[in-house]
Amino acid sequence: MADFLSSLSTLLCPHGGMVVATPASGRVRFGGDPAVVATDTFDISGCPFPPGGTPHPCVTVNWIRPAARSTARGGQTLTMDSTGLCLADDKSVQGQVLIEATQVRAGGL
Repeated sequence: MADFLSSLSTLLCPHGGMVVATPASGRVRFGGDPAVVATDTFDISGCPFPPGGTPHPCVTVNWIRPAARSTARGGQTLTMDSTGLCLADDKSVQGQVLIEATQVRAGGL
């Protein structure tokens, strides 16, 4: 089992931009913090990535592998084992989200 992600988990784009998770609801909590699911909003700020000399930063995350067996608020939960792709504003893939830290009181598959 892997620890669930919450709104206070530390997530980064591969270039150092900060990912801010905004849950649609705070009704479900892990360790006191609102749980996040794959369909919530994940905005990225501060990505310096300029491929080809033109700024093309990461702006959002698309989760392609959420938790396999757990849900919250009708959506698939996210764990330390989940895979999310960082996308630019044109939806091009910029790399995989880095999960640095999360709550440790609850886990799932």
